[in-house]
Amino acid sequence: MFITFLSDFGLKDDFVGTCHGVMKRIAPEAQIIDITHGIPPQAVLQGALVLANTVGFMPVGVHLAIVDPGVGGPRRPIVLRDEEGRTYVGPDNGLLLPAASQAGIAAAHELANPDYALETISRTFHGRDLFSPAAAHLARGVALDELGPPVDPEGLVRLDLPELVVADGGIAATLLYVDSFGNIALNLTRDDVESLGILSGTRVELELAGERYYAVMARTFADARPGDVILYEDSYKNMSLAISRGSAARMLHAAPGQGIRITLAG
Repeated sequence: MFITFLSDFGLKDDFVGTCHGVMKRIAPEAQIIDITHGIPPQAVLQGALVLANTVGFMPVGVHLAIVDPGVGGPRRPIVLRDEEGRTYVGPDNGLLLPAASQAGIAAAHELANPDYALETISRTFHGRDLFSPAAAHLARGVALDELGPPVDPEGLVRLDLPELVVADGGIAATLLYVDSFGNIALNLTRDDVESLGILSGTRVELELAGERYYAVMARTFADARPGDVILYEDSYKNMSLAISRGSAARMLHAAPGQGIRITLAG
């Protein structure tokens, strides 16, 4: 059985290793795949989008995700199962829903049975004491309803996903997240930009935080000269901004959540 693991824990501290240890003590036969632990601290939306983008490339199994700024508060710990048999463990803060909803949510339960948690549960480290044990027990075949009472999927917390606006010959979009290369994913698809006549080789104007920049629609990084800003379709079918051999986020002074307007260059 596979357990995938995504978090904002980073790798500097002992958090990831400790969670691995807890899971392996309960389910030593489980194979753990670390999707990433580089989600920016408390960036629930970015964690949710990365999980949704990557889960289809993972084996069907248990998907543990922890980006949990509300740890110790009233938010519920939950487990979800989708129609493909994948199981998701994490906080009820919207983190799991974009991934689980892709195939449809078949069942949802609150993690409430102390038999499937560590004996003492810290108020600040549910990843170790609650979520990791639950994931490991699920990997061993424990049924969802053993972990706690059912939850109405309609009552789960949902994220406010940024909406796209196409008007006045341009697109008002949102910067969703920035990867470690400084590439910026937008809430745009190829169909969105092509509807405005933006095709490969088209020059566009970007308006971001009151500044204007120029970019070109490109298929690959190799289609642009070093230092050029490009608009391209990334490997997860999002339209993204990048700089050939550079960091778009650094050059554009960009951060997730900012709005951007894209128009054909005059």
